[in-house]
Amino acid sequence: NTTPLQHDSTRARITYHSTPLDLSSTEYHLLTTLCSHPGRVFSRTQLMDAAWTDPGAALERTVDAHIKSIRAKLKAIAPSQSPIQTHRGLGYSLTE
Repeated sequence: NTTPLQHDSTRARITYHSTPLDLSSTEYHLLTTLCSHPGRVFSRTQLMDAAWTDPGAALERTVDAHIKSIRAKLKAIAPSQSPIQTHRGLGYSLTE
């Protein structure tokens, strides 16, 4: 069972349906964190800790903005799919 998201850590690249994603550093770190445990709900704080060198410099809503950007990039490749799930009041997860 293969997921449409593939992480190549040696190349620091994530592909979606075999298409390389053009991600910012922050988006890359957020998505690799979600990819590391599909199905697990990560809080905004956990995602900030994973994606920012100084998490105190970012606001929790900044995570939402980056997730929205990642979703737009994924939707451009596969419009009918939405692999990132929102868990209201909890955080985000990657669909298993």
